[in-house]
Amino acid sequence: MPTTGEQTVDPLVATARATTASRLPAFLALAAAVSAWGIGWPVNRGILYHLPPLSAVALRSAVAAATLFAIAAWRRRLAPPDPRDLPVVLSISLLHMVGYAVLVAIGLLFVPVGRSAVLGYTTPLWVTPGASLFLGERLTPWRAAGVALGIAGLAVLFNPLDFDWHDQAALLGNGALLAAALLWAASILHIRAHRWQATPFDLIPWEMAVATVALSVLALAVDPWPAVEWTPSLILLLLYSALPGTVLAYWAAAVASRGLPAVTTSLGLLAAPVIGIAASAAAFGEMPTLSLGVAVVLIVGGIALGAVSSPARCNPAPALME
Repeated sequence: MPTTGEQTVDPLVATARATTASRLPAFLALAAAVSAWGIGWPVNRGILYHLPPLSAVALRSAVAAATLFAIAAWRRRLAPPDPRDLPVVLSISLLHMVGYAVLVAIGLLFVPVGRSAVLGYTTPLWVTPGASLFLGERLTPWRAAGVALGIAGLAVLFNPLDFDWHDQAALLGNGALLAAALLWAASILHIRAHRWQATPFDLIPWEMAVATVALSVLALAVDPWPAVEWTPSLILLLLYSALPGTVLAYWAAAVASRGLPAVTTSLGLLAAPVIGIAASAAAFGEMPTLSLGVAVVLIVGGIALGAVSSPARCNPAPALME
C-alpha cells in the first residue's frame, strides 16, 4: 500500500510518458526540418531577385556540400560510397538535387510562393500509383481515394475560373513545378527499390557533391555570368538556404525518421507547404486565395490518407524530403 502523499501510477500511463519523453528529440527534429523547409520557399524566391536559377541552386548546393563533408569528417563517417550504392547516389543527385531543385527555382520565377510549395509537395500523389506499377505495391482503396482527393485539389488549382490557360509564363512555371514533383517521385521509387549498403544519410555528402558538379556545369553553360551585388541580405539568404534549409533539414529529418513511426514522420512533413504559405504571406504579402486554401485541404488530405493507410516500410524517404 502506498504511504500518505504517494500516488500510484498506472503502468500503461508510465510507459506512455516514458515513450513520449524518449521521442521528444525526434519530435523536435521533425519540427526543425519542417520549419526549415517551409521557410525555405520564400527564402529561395528572395535569392532569385539577385541570381538566375541555375547559379542560385549551384551556390546553395556548393555551400551545403562543403558543410556536409565537414560534418561527416568530424563524425568520422566519411567514406567513399560502396559501388553497389552508386546507382542510387546518381539517382538522388540528378533527379532530386538537380532536376527537382532547378525546376522548382524556375517555377518560383513565375508562380506565387504559396502555390509553388503546394505543387512541389504533390510528390506523394505520384509515388502511390508509381509504386503500384513499378514496385508491385498494392493500391488499396484508401490509397486510391487519397490520390483521387489530391487530384481533385489540383483540379481546383487549375480550374478556368482561377487559372489563366493563355498565360504562357504561368503555364511554364506551373508545369515546371509539377515536373519537379514527378522527378522527386521517380527518385523516391528508386530509393524504395534499392538495397542499401550504407545509411542514406551517410551518402548525402556524396550526392550533394555530384549535384554541385552537375549544377555548376549547367550554370556556366546556360546562365550569363551574373553581375551580382553581394549585399548582406543576399549572403544571409544563401546561407539560410544552404545551412538550415538544406543541411540542418536533412539531418533533422534523418533523426526524426529514426526515432518516430513512418506514418508520424510522413504526416508531420505535410506541415512544410502550410508553413511555406504562411511564410510567403509574411515575407511578400501573398495572401492565400480561397481556391488555394481548398486545394491545400484536398491535396494534403489526400497525401495524409495515403500515408495513414501505408505500412511503415513505405515511408517515402523522409530524410530526403524538402
